[in-house]
Amino acid sequence: MHPTRTTRALLAGTALLAAAALAACGGRTGNQQTAESTKAAVPAPAKKKPAVQGLPGMPPVLDPKDVYAADRPDKLSPVVKDFPSRVYVPNTESDTVSVIDPKTYEIIETIPVGRQPQHVVPSWDLKTLWVNNNRGHTLTPIDPKTGKAGKPVDVHDPYNLYFTPNGKYAVVMASLDRELVFRDPHTMERVKTVPVTCYGVNHADFSPDGRYFIVSCEFSGELLKVDTEKMEVVGQQKLPFDGAMPQDVKISPDGKRFYIADMTADGMWVLNGDTFTTPSLLPTGKGAHGLYVGRDSREMYVSNRGEGTISVFDFAQHKVTRKWRLPNGGSPDMGGVSADGKVLWLSGRYDAEVYAIDTRTGEQLARIKVGSGPHGLAVYPQPGRYSLGHTGIFR
Repeated sequence: MHPTRTTRALLAGTALLAAAALAACGGRTGNQQTAESTKAAVPAPAKKKPAVQGLPGMPPVLDPKDVYAADRPDKLSPVVKDFPSRVYVPNTESDTVSVIDPKTYEIIETIPVGRQPQHVVPSWDLKTLWVNNNRGHTLTPIDPKTGKAGKPVDVHDPYNLYFTPNGKYAVVMASLDRELVFRDPHTMERVKTVPVTCYGVNHADFSPDGRYFIVSCEFSGELLKVDTEKMEVVGQQKLPFDGAMPQDVKISPDGKRFYIADMTADGMWVLNGDTFTTPSLLPTGKGAHGLYVGRDSREMYVSNRGEGTISVFDFAQHKVTRKWRLPNGGSPDMGGVSADGKVLWLSGRYDAEVYAIDTRTGEQLARIKVGSGPHGLAVYPQPGRYSLGHTGIFR
């Protein structure tokens, strides 16, 4: 069907009117219109956001896929690079700290401290080691550069000590007081006391963004989830095991899981910290107690205090791949990994000794006699930009 003469006339008139309208608007050419249309269609580049929105004031996350990226072998902070390498062992029943030279495996000094020292804890800024004198109700500062102890600071029931990832607060695990006490990280002045209904708060670790942390309650078999910024308990659950006794807490390198050692369940609880749903149990050995991540973030060492073994857990395979047995038995408890990643140091809680273990072969390198009841020993210095506390959780 062909258009009529009238229709052709109308179409031509419309075209003329359109051309006139364009001329009235400034006479843009076809090329100009095309360029402007293309320009309008391309959105402005979005501002790149950090992969992890951390707690305000927290150092930026180096690698969102590995919270331990700053802990590589011998990657020491300028703050600690000149500190002598030492192993500090708190002897809970001797009220002393044994200082070991890791090169000679010999005790070079014994420091008297307060009653029942439980852990030696590196401060957030890496400049001080705090000895937690649980029943003495004090913290003894040690200068890791000189090895000398300072004047004790009054702090009630300091079973364990942590620091918020932004360095704003120290968090005292007041186990018998049933409290989490937020304090000034330098003076240890009390800022806020958070009462808890569980019993035996003792160990913790923080989410990758630092906005919450998971706490184990040893004597009531419970876990807490705490909002770091609000300083409030936002979640609580009972572990699904009769007589559970949760101990050390560590997060996976990718930040997706928390692992909680359990002495009576003989393994680790695997927890999604974000959802805080019921965790599953992964067996490791009798009396599972301490958890220590290797320098390459591939494996974690689990001290099984009840059977004198160390289980090697592979993060990628999500299973125990090896188990090392201490010759002549022992009671491996708390400790840490050497700066070069080659030696795992653990206290022998019930045997008044310390073990040095080759992380490649599981061979016992040394067995050193110390005071009575050695507990949360600290290997220092270690790689990392800042400390979250305990015997050394570095990020």
